[in-house]
Amino acid sequence: MAGRNYSMWDYLNEVAAERKPRLTFEGTTREDWERWREEFSAKLMELCGEWPERVDPKPEVLYRVEEDGFMREKVVIDTERRYSVPMYVLIPKDRKRERGGKLPAIVCLHGHGRFGKEPVAGATSIDNPGIASSIAQHNYDYGRQMAQEGYVTIAPESRTFGELSPTPDQDTCNVHFIRGLLLGINLLTLNIWDMMRAVDYLVSRPEVDAERVGAMGLSWGGTRTTFLAAMDERIKCADIICYVTQFKEFAIRMGNFCGSQFLPHLYQWGDVADVAGLIAPRPLLVENGTQDLGFPIEASLRAHEHLRRIYRAAGVEDRLHIDVFPGGHQFHGPSAREFFEKYL
Repeated sequence: MAGRNYSMWDYLNEVAAERKPRLTFEGTTREDWERWREEFSAKLMELCGEWPERVDPKPEVLYRVEEDGFMREKVVIDTERRYSVPMYVLIPKDRKRERGGKLPAIVCLHGHGRFGKEPVAGATSIDNPGIASSIAQHNYDYGRQMAQEGYVTIAPESRTFGELSPTPDQDTCNVHFIRGLLLGINLLTLNIWDMMRAVDYLVSRPEVDAERVGAMGLSWGGTRTTFLAAMDERIKCADIICYVTQFKEFAIRMGNFCGSQFLPHLYQWGDVADVAGLIAPRPLLVENGTQDLGFPIEASLRAHEHLRRIYRAAGVEDRLHIDVFPGGHQFHGPSAREFFEKYL
């Protein structure tokens, strides 16, 4: 019969097309921005739901090895009573960025993929050719690259990936998201918590300047960079790589996401650019490739304009840097080096 619909894809696309997030930024003035920021920040915290309790991290250095331009440490910390997170810390040998005896640092967050943190930290010594292939495909070893530029970098594992996933595929995110939801626990909240605890450890290190800490990440790493920087002001500047777009495009229309990447009901209240907008007034770099098939550039450009409105209203439009580069789902590079050179 004409007019009937049997497709859930079409159904949810139509709902998304008609829906406008209730707290999406629509102001123009500094006062509008201040009111919005307070209200949306509170709502985001509410949507996160239950948080773990702090514990003594009990950091343990599992090994230390010298590599080209830096020292690599494998470290594990406890982030809560029931969970531990492994990470790499790369300490540059060249201390040209040293100030007052301390170095700037960058939290380098990995994206989806079975290898987790390994490519980001440039761990090609591990006997797995897939790591080198992943690095080549996405210019993915930005943790190693930035360490060679003179920053202390830390590359933590996220839950359901790498060493923290017994079954390394994307569905693992969805399974654990649903399992946690039954218990009132959000998987993204747990990952934000882990990243905050990684920052705790990072700024406790004697060589790190706690006032010069940035964050960067590609794809799922871009998701975590967005939420971490939005919710933790110890992150002084951030580089979100191939993530800033619109929920109704990459999540609803394309289904290109998983249970790790969102908070329940989030699009009722705000879009990706609204969350990223909470980083203002701190400096923000957004990288998007024109050939990124998972995050189509048209939706990203619309999200960029929304971000500009937020930074303009906050009076800091000059601190928003956008790099639309001719490439795919990958770290670009040049703009990030200039950005962190300027702000860290």
